[in-house]
Amino acid sequence: MPEGTILVCDDDSAIRTVLNQALGRAGYDVRTTANAAGLWRWVAQGEGNLVITDVILPDENAFDLLPRIKRLRPELPVVVMSAQNNILTAITAAERGAYEYLPKPFDLKELITIVQRALAQPGRKRNSAAEIEAGDERLPLIGRSPAMQEIYRIIARLTQADLTVMISGESGTGKELVARALHDYGRRRNGSFVAVNMAAIPKELIESELFGHERGAFTGATGRGVGRFEQAEGGTLFLDEIGDMPLEAQTRLLRVLQQGEYTTVGGRLPIKTDVRIIAATNRDLRQLIQQGLFREDLFYRLNVVPMRLPPLRERVEDISDLVRHFLRKAEGEGLPVKRLESAAIERLKSHNWPGNVRELENLVRRLVVLNPDEVIQEDAVSSELTQLERSMPADQEEKSLTAMVERYLAAHFAEYGARLPPSGLYDRVVREVERPLIAIALAAARGNQIRAAQLLGVNRNTLRKKIRELGIEVIRGLKTP
Repeated sequence: MPEGTILVCDDDSAIRTVLNQALGRAGYDVRTTANAAGLWRWVAQGEGNLVITDVILPDENAFDLLPRIKRLRPELPVVVMSAQNNILTAITAAERGAYEYLPKPFDLKELITIVQRALAQPGRKRNSAAEIEAGDERLPLIGRSPAMQEIYRIIARLTQADLTVMISGESGTGKELVARALHDYGRRRNGSFVAVNMAAIPKELIESELFGHERGAFTGATGRGVGRFEQAEGGTLFLDEIGDMPLEAQTRLLRVLQQGEYTTVGGRLPIKTDVRIIAATNRDLRQLIQQGLFREDLFYRLNVVPMRLPPLRERVEDISDLVRHFLRKAEGEGLPVKRLESAAIERLKSHNWPGNVRELENLVRRLVVLNPDEVIQEDAVSSELTQLERSMPADQEEKSLTAMVERYLAAHFAEYGARLPPSGLYDRVVREVERPLIAIALAAARGNQIRAAQLLGVNRNTLRKKIRELGIEVIRGLKTP
């Protein structure tokens, strides 16, 4: 049986009961209280092996109590719970010395796992840092969905570490916002945050842009040029769209990561550097590695802490919070005060959002400017979304296979209204994807089944079987199916 006394502090009697029962069934001795005074009395008397407390208590904020607990009993792990599920709550919990932060509602199994880990590793402490001012208006990231909670928790864990981070996500998901949050709440917050978009710089100028150049290094270099590494010294360098970096620049960046030094273009003496690297991409770097377009050793150097930002379609529950944020932002810029009715919010949740949060912000701004009513109705939102979908150029449509399949299935289910489609949906969808995939692979291999099997990564006999099952005609020598 597990050993340990757990002190639970929450003014909600229902939550205290649930935690008491769950932890009691797991074999722990549980003591509960509704206020900070009772919790502090137990802690001061040396009782308990672990504390679980809500942030908002009737007599004191747990974030004010935490430093006192850590001073008196630095080995005592404290797990903080909160219904105010935003990035500042997560980061403040980490900076005040909390062992872990749990956004409400949470999975009891996850709580038990955290309790077991905390009691197995007593004395784990986090370094304290400057306090963060509260206030939703200052939040760099918006959203309370489970997907965003995981992002907040990763950021909170990285506030006292200078680890290299690789942020992946579709365009418009807020990769630079996450990078800025990592900088602003990290140990380098007093240094510069320098952002460079690899896709926006001509390839022949990227090395000069990053590392600087000496006078006469190339045509037009009439003086010494300061590079982004020098500008970011002591701070953070954010390399956006890292997948677009040329191979020559990748080699030089790898040297910086390995040796902590670089040379300017045209320079000879190595320059020591103290810069934290955060990279971001909307491309599949592993696929680029297979194509010989990205160095595998550089990928592993950059991918120390991987973070995937969810697209907006995976966090639609955050849309209402995002809309309120963008409306307040527009108001602060002098635009009219507006709000959206609940039906309009629901209509926004049904959109696929290929442009993600950036697309939503642009739409909200357009609605504020063009709609004369103080309360924006659902029909106004529907009209804008319909025009948006019709006016989207073909080359800007979502190219993700997952997104296209999602749109196809959403339309397929919509055809049946409240009813479900006929059974066998899985086989039908797989067959529709499988047939063109094999046909195109065969065409690319000029009908050579051995080469097509290698391209697909399947056994030759498996490919032959699929060709027969799907009725695909194989003609050697053709370039297209």
